[in-house]
Amino acid sequence: MPGIKVNSLDIDKDPRDTRVVVAMSGGVDSSVVAGLLAREGYDVLGVTLQLYDHGAAVHRAGACCAGQDIDDARQVCETLGIAHYVLDYEKRFREAVINPFAESYVAGETPIPCVACNQTVKFADLLTTARDLGADALATGHYIRSRANPSPDNPGRRALYRPVDSERDQSYFLFATTQDQLDYVRFPLGELPKIRTRELAREMGLNVAQKADSQDICFVPQGKYANVITKLRPDAALAGEIVHIDGRVLGEHPGIVHFTIGQRRGIGVAIGDPLFVVHLDARSRRVIVGPREALDTRRVILRDVNWLGDAPIADLGPEGLNCFAKVRSTRPPRPATLRIEGHQVSVELTEGEAGVAPGQACVLYSTPGDDARVYGGGFIDRSERSPDAEAMLADLLQPAA
Repeated sequence: MPGIKVNSLDIDKDPRDTRVVVAMSGGVDSSVVAGLLAREGYDVLGVTLQLYDHGAAVHRAGACCAGQDIDDARQVCETLGIAHYVLDYEKRFREAVINPFAESYVAGETPIPCVACNQTVKFADLLTTARDLGADALATGHYIRSRANPSPDNPGRRALYRPVDSERDQSYFLFATTQDQLDYVRFPLGELPKIRTRELAREMGLNVAQKADSQDICFVPQGKYANVITKLRPDAALAGEIVHIDGRVLGEHPGIVHFTIGQRRGIGVAIGDPLFVVHLDARSRRVIVGPREALDTRRVILRDVNWLGDAPIADLGPEGLNCFAKVRSTRPPRPATLRIEGHQVSVELTEGEAGVAPGQACVLYSTPGDDARVYGGGFIDRSERSPDAEAMLADLLQPAA
C-alpha cells in the first residue's frame, strides 16, 4: 500500500508480512536477533548451519555451529515459538573455508577464515537459501550497522558502518560483503552494546544468556591451528632454515606453519638482539627473521578488492582517496591513501604499520571513529617495506643461478 511506513528493517511492509531468516549459530547474539524480530511480529525462521565435524569441539567453550550449539539454537527457537532448520553445510565449509585456510598457511600467508566463511557460506549460500524460502531479508548477530543509501539505479541500496559498540566491531571480518548482499542482509545488533544484548537474552528467558562468545576460528579445537593444517597438508610440517635478513643461517625450524609475520616469541634462535619473523619463504621453506625495523610497512598491494563506495573505484583520480585503513582486526583504523594504478590497487599507510602479512585484510573506512562508513577493502597480496629491507629480501628470495 503506497505511503506505508517502512518497518524497523527498512522494508516497506508490515512486520507480519515480512519474512526474515535469522542465521543462528547457537550463541547469544543471533539468538537475541531472532527474539527481537519475533517480538516485533516478523515472520521469523531460524536457520543453523552445521559447518564441520565437531569431534573434540562439542563441549568446548567458544565453538560454534556444531554439537551443543545446534541444540542451543533449537532450544532458543522453541522458547521463541519460531521454526528452526538445520542445514548440513559441512562439505561446502570444508571446500570454501577449511581447505583454502590450510593452503594459504602453507603458502606462507596469514589467512582469515572468518572472512572466507562470511563471503562464501553465510552471505552467499545461506543468502540464496533465504531467498529460496521466500524471505525478504537475512538477519545476523554481527556487530555492524547498515543504513539506507539509495541511488538513482538502486533505490534499495545500503551502506555499511561500524557499530555502536566499538569493542565488538566486526567490520574487519565483513569488508567482503558485496553490495547485493549488503542490500539484503540486516544487522539488528549494530545499535546495541553487548551488555544490553545479554540483558535482552535474560529478559527473553533464553538458555544462552550467559553463554561464552564464539572464537574466531571455530573449527580449530583448543586453538591449535597447526595441528589442523598439518593433518590436511603434511608438507606444512617439513623443517627448514631460519635465516637472518642479512643472509646468515641461524638455525632450523619444524615447519613454517608454526610461524607468522611479526612473531617474536618462540622463534627458537637468539643472537643477542630481538628478532622478529619478517618473511615466510614457502618455496624454500625458510623463515626469514630480522630486527623490528625490517617489519615497518608503508604500502600494501591488494587483491580481491571489494568496493562499497558510492562512486566506482576505477573513477578515483591520480590523487587517490584519503581514508583510514585497518590491517589487523585488533588495530584501530589509521590514516591512509587508496590508489589505483592500472589494474593494481594499493594503499599507502601514512604512519606505517609493523607485522603486516600477506593473506590478511586491509579494510578501508571514511573516518577513524565509531560512526565510520566501511568503504570495503581487499586481501594483502604483498607489502612494501623500507628500500633497504626490500633490497635485502630481494637478494634472499631470488632463485639460485
